[in-house]
Amino acid sequence: MSHAPDSTETPGTVPFTETPPSRGASTPEPEPLEVELAHSLPAPEAHPLARVTRIALRIVPLVLLVAAVFVLRREFHGLSWGQVAAVMNGWGYAAIAEALLLAALSFLLMGVIEWLGLRWAGARLPWTTALAGSFLSGAIGHAIGANLLVAGAVRAKLYDRYGVTLTQVAATTLFNGMSFAVGLSALGGSGLLLASHAELAATAIPLYLARGAGALLIAGALAWVAVCYWRHGKPVCIFRRSITLPSTKDAVLALVIGVIDNGIAAAIIWVLLPHGVTSYASFVGAYAVACVVGLISGVPGGAGVFESAISTLLPSVEAAPLAAAFLGYRLAFYILPLIIAVIGLFGDTVVERLRRQRA
Repeated sequence: MSHAPDSTETPGTVPFTETPPSRGASTPEPEPLEVELAHSLPAPEAHPLARVTRIALRIVPLVLLVAAVFVLRREFHGLSWGQVAAVMNGWGYAAIAEALLLAALSFLLMGVIEWLGLRWAGARLPWTTALAGSFLSGAIGHAIGANLLVAGAVRAKLYDRYGVTLTQVAATTLFNGMSFAVGLSALGGSGLLLASHAELAATAIPLYLARGAGALLIAGALAWVAVCYWRHGKPVCIFRRSITLPSTKDAVLALVIGVIDNGIAAAIIWVLLPHGVTSYASFVGAYAVACVVGLISGVPGGAGVFESAISTLLPSVEAAPLAAAFLGYRLAFYILPLIIAVIGLFGDTVVERLRRQRA
């Protein structure tokens, strides 16, 4: 792994800065996390269409949520809880254990990405600390929504005692986001390209659209690695902001782990579906599209929007098994981790407060 500076080094080594400070300049006071994250986004006046974009960002989530309600009502109309419960009773302990294990593995891989992101940002923390921070911030951020701000705020609270600055927290949060994005892109693209004609015929995705979108998604993920190779160590200016990209090794690791992590998350739903209703390759293609739509919606966890997208893209799957798989996915990957994270965060707060009182 390429060298990452210690957290005691100067702010000039942090990847996300607007203007690198000159040598000998005094260290500025840390800004609030929201400001740090906002600094990596374009200024409102940076583009003539900024006003239209802001309005669209307020309207699109509402439109997607209304559309999701309509789709779910259409797809699951007449479906009773008894039908869903009957499907869930037929899963067996093996399928339930498999779904829980997959969820645990996904959070474990998020911890690896967290550790890499912290090192890239210049913060050297133990692996166990990074894993705990990743789980708490990920479980709470996924469920509540506004993942950059919520997960970043949780990280700031946990890592402050280790001397991690808010800038480093923001950089770590964005590194996690980059890994998720390129990993999901590569996974979804691979699924759309590898799925056979017959497998895609069972979905609502036309063959030509699946192949074209798959190629573009993989090209985008590989292009990110290529840019990191060409521009490593040299700031990239985007919308009047300067971003230092990861090394090629870190970029490849983030891509590979992101693919595996997203693939495992998708498998949580897939293993709960009846055997043979859809191939894994075609399913991950639909899963990637649904994830993107859910993120655009701004709804916490993409709830409703994510499910409506998958049910639309997989019309061959019956309503009851699909609804049961959705419920199992939400329980294993959202609700249970959220409960554990809230208890863990509360316990950490109590222990830290007692420690400070004794100091």
